[in-house]
Order: sequence, then structure tokens, then C-alpha cells
Amino acid sequence: MNWQIALPELCLGGAGLAILMVGVFAPRGRAYLTCTGLTLGALVATLYLVLTTPSGTGLSHLFVADAYSRFMQTLVLAGSLLALVLSLDFNPAVAIDRFEFPVLVLFATLGMLVMVSAGNCISLYLGLELQSLGIYVLAAFARDDRRSVEAGLKYFVLGALASGLLLYGISLVYGFTGSMNFAHIRDALVATPAPGLVIGIVFMIAGLAFKLSAAPFHMWTPDVYEGAPTSVTALLATAPKVAAIALLLRVLVGPFGHQLGSWQQIVILVSVVSMLWGAFAALGQTNIKRLMAYSSIGHMGYALIGLATGTQAGIRGVMIYMATYVAMSAGSFAVIIAMRRNHRPVERIADLTGLGRTDPALALVLTTLMFSMAGIPPMAGFFGKLYVFLAAVQAGLWALAVIGVLTSVIGAYYYIRIIKVMYFDVGGEALDRRPVALTTVAFATAAFTVFFVIVSHPIIAAAQAASRALLN
Repeated sequence: MNWQIALPELCLGGAGLAILMVGVFAPRGRAYLTCTGLTLGALVATLYLVLTTPSGTGLSHLFVADAYSRFMQTLVLAGSLLALVLSLDFNPAVAIDRFEFPVLVLFATLGMLVMVSAGNCISLYLGLELQSLGIYVLAAFARDDRRSVEAGLKYFVLGALASGLLLYGISLVYGFTGSMNFAHIRDALVATPAPGLVIGIVFMIAGLAFKLSAAPFHMWTPDVYEGAPTSVTALLATAPKVAAIALLLRVLVGPFGHQLGSWQQIVILVSVVSMLWGAFAALGQTNIKRLMAYSSIGHMGYALIGLATGTQAGIRGVMIYMATYVAMSAGSFAVIIAMRRNHRPVERIADLTGLGRTDPALALVLTTLMFSMAGIPPMAGFFGKLYVFLAAVQAGLWALAVIGVLTSVIGAYYYIRIIKVMYFDVGGEALDRRPVALTTVAFATAAFTVFFVIVSHPIIAAAQAASRALLN
């Protein structure tokens, strides 16, 4: 059975049940901070277990622990930790500081870890649904806010549809191969190719692309990003994206890796549509959370370029891209949460008017992050795109690389427009004083994007080892 392979997930699940009981019996005024602190501690402890768990398979091949899972689970835990830190200041300000919040984040993170280490279609689906159910509730957590309730309902209804598509695809794969285990599916398809299997693969890609918010399965993203509490949006924009792309890589490169011709064109199409939609649909946005939603759609399109190559260089590029994306997104949402005037959150891009004069430090941080998201050197975002574009060129996908470069140029417009509003537009009132947690996250992520070229070697080396493990 080798249950030790699943030790990080088992310990995090046990910690979640214990923290839930602490929240139930803790005094009402201290329950939220107590549970948040315990959850942060549990996530850090789980990160240690992830990094120290030996490689192998466990629980009858339901779980896989290797360099790939360690890399992606580290990014998932980093995203959840950053989002939870951001919630410390935001949630009390909007009166949603209830102990259920960190518990739901913990169980959603547990689902993401299961997704990353899944070695079987059953564990794949269980992890996906555990993550989704927690985030459905989190999106509607501000129950007195109509926009939040609407966001949760939209995400739930469309998420149920995506789950149905995924399940149908899994059932077709099982019907053609007679197994749910990824390794057995690969062996069965090598021995006896199944031409009709491409239908199952298409349905599985559709279900996973929904979680990735890749076009044309993106319809929930702008409304949920805007309506959900911003601390939840910060979570949505980081950890679940990593878990979804990690699972998509695990599924397509693992059991279906030798059938690259069956799914490559589908991934290329999704990548191109995502990049184009993310670039053009964001041009007219006035709400910064909606703009970040369309930005995330475009970024997932860039990440899928690496997957479309089906090569080790492409997979490595995807992982480097996601590492930079988590830092850029977390930092951007730290600044968005800091956009508070008269103790009330503001979300319009116009509310940043004059920020370069009223708060030069915060404006500099946001400028750095916007340049990085646009892919301007020497920021981290430039190197993320560089690795996936180079992989596409090496694989002969010149057209895909050219479309990626052109949409990056178009997308740079709305990032630079934010900088223009901060430094060149006249007027604007000063924002409220920034809390310490937001300042720390914003400046730390901005420093990471600026000095990525210096600290990138261990990340690139880990991504190289992880891509090799996935292909073996």
C-alpha cells in the first residue's frame, strides 16, 4: 500500500478536521484569527512533508510522489499561503472574518494536492471535486453581497457541467482501456491503440480546461473574479490554476503521451483562443478585477504553449511559467486589496489615478508587477514566456510562438494603461494606510519578479528535474 506516499495529504486532512473543531469551540471573537494561524501552520508543515516525502507510488497507485509532484505542490501551497495572508486584512474589513474561511481554504488546498499527485482517474476526480466544492462556497462567502452570491452560483452551475464532461471522458477512457490507473492506461494503449479514445480525451480536456479558465471554457472567470471577495479571487488566481495545469500535464503527458497527435491540435486551439481572448477582451475593462480575470485567461494560453509541444523543454517551460505567474498574481492582488479608501475597498482602475504621487512605493510595486505580466525584460514574466516560446520554436510550432508574441504586445497595452493612470492622470485621492501583511506580500513578490534572473537557477533546475520525472 505504501501509505507514506500520501502522508502530506493525510496530515493536512487531519489538521483540517482538528482546526474545524477548534473553530467550533473557540470564543467567537478569536475563532477566525486562531483558525487562520493554525491553518497557516498546517500549510507550512505540509510543505515540509511534501519536500521530504520519498518518491514512489502509494495506495494501489492512487497517489504518485515524484519530483514533478513536489514542484507543483510547492507552488500550490505557496499560492494558498499567500492568499491566506492577504485575507488577514481584507476579511475583517468587509465583515467576513469567520473561522470557516481558513478551513475551506485548507480543504480546497487538500483537493489541489490530491490533483497534483493523482495516479488514477478516481483520485483525479476526488481531488478536483474537493477543491471545487470548497471554492464554490468561498466564492459566495460574502453572503450579504449580491455579487458574491451570484459569483458562487455561477461557478457552481458551470462547474457541475464541467465535472459532467470530465466524468464522461473518464468513462470513455475506462471503456476503451479497462482501467482507471494512468500507468495501466498507457500500457493498454501501447499494446492495442484505440482510435475512438480521442473522444474521451477531448471531454477530459474540456473538463480540465474549465478549471484552468482557458477559452472557450472561460465564461465563469470574469464574473466570479469580480463578484467573489478579493481574498478569494487572490486564491482563485494562483493555487487552483497551478493544480489544474499540473493535472492536465499529468494526464496528457502520462497515459496519453504517446498519442500526441490525438490531442496536440486541441491544445493548440485552446491556447490560441485563450491568448487572443485574453488580449482583446481586456482592452475595454474598467474594473481591475475583471481585467485580471481576462489577463489570467491569456496567461493560461501562454502556459498551454509548452504543453502543446509535448517535449521536456515545453513541460519545463510550463512549470517555470507557473512559478512566475503565482508570484505576479499574488503581488497584484495584494495591491488590489490595498486599494481602500475611507475604509472601503475600491476596484476601478480610475481609483488608481495619481497613485504615483500619493503613494510612490505602492505605485512602484504595481508598475513592476504590470511590467512583469506584460513580459518586459528583465522581469520574471519575460523569462516565463521566453521558455515556452523557445520550446514552441524548437518543436516546430512557429505559428503558435508568433501568435504568443503578438498577443503579448497587444496585452501590454492594458498593463501599461494602469501605469499611465497612476503616473500621468491628474487628480485622485490618497488611499488608506497599507496593512503590514499586504505590504510584505506586495514588496516580496515585486522583488522576486525584479531579481528573478538572479534567483532563477534553483527554480529552473527543479523544473528540469520535474519535467524529466513526468516523462519517465
